[in-house]
Amino acid sequence: MGRAFEFRKGRKLKRWAAMSKAFTKIGKEIVMAVKEGGPDPSVNSRLRAVIANAKAVNMPKDNIERAIKKASDKNTENYKEVLFEGYGPHGIAILVETSTNNNNRTVASVRSYFSKCHGALGTQGSVEFMFDHVCHFRVAKPEGADLEELEFEFIDYGVEEIFEEEGDLVLYAPFENYGTIFKTLEENGYEILSSEFERIPQLTKELTAEQTADIEKLLEKFDDDEDVNHVYHTMQEDPEEEAE
Repeated sequence: MGRAFEFRKGRKLKRWAAMSKAFTKIGKEIVMAVKEGGPDPSVNSRLRAVIANAKAVNMPKDNIERAIKKASDKNTENYKEVLFEGYGPHGIAILVETSTNNNNRTVASVRSYFSKCHGALGTQGSVEFMFDHVCHFRVAKPEGADLEELEFEFIDYGVEEIFEEEGDLVLYAPFENYGTIFKTLEENGYEILSSEFERIPQLTKELTAEQTADIEKLLEKFDDDEDVNHVYHTMQEDPEEEAE
């Protein structure tokens, strides 16, 4: 297995842990998708992808439809995606992905989290280069399909790594290949269960238990902030520890 598989196995981020936060995140993504391409998923591929992600976290159909209707209202404020970069304690590089309708509030919050946990908010480009920006898809595995044969097919789509997880196929590819792969999967009749972007650290740093606790304290602050979607870091994680 490749680096994407190991990254996925070892990830401890509580991205989908709290159902309420998952729904909040999906709601913001629906707003951004509708504002960008309209409320009709048949002609808005970004919205189709978000709806698939909503179903993946068991968001009720009524909630999805209400979110689309609300997003279609011209008075509904849009969200802006903002990436923050910095260092936590013990030299751990951290990327914080947010979507916000009040950038001043989000900047102040993120800066305060770093400061309170003995870290520092950095400038644009200060740590982003330490991570590979990738996209991944979870796809229903066709009945009777052979994984090795599918690998050759998906490589032609631009996929770099493929593995099976809980009976489904997980595909990883460079960030810039997302649109092409999404379109190709749809055109070839594959059921896209979910899709998302991730940042995989190129190198990780092993910490002591006490140092790890310092980083976890900072990650918890980010996790509790509704403006924050994802947090990525260069701390080495235990691949045997299950995601919470």
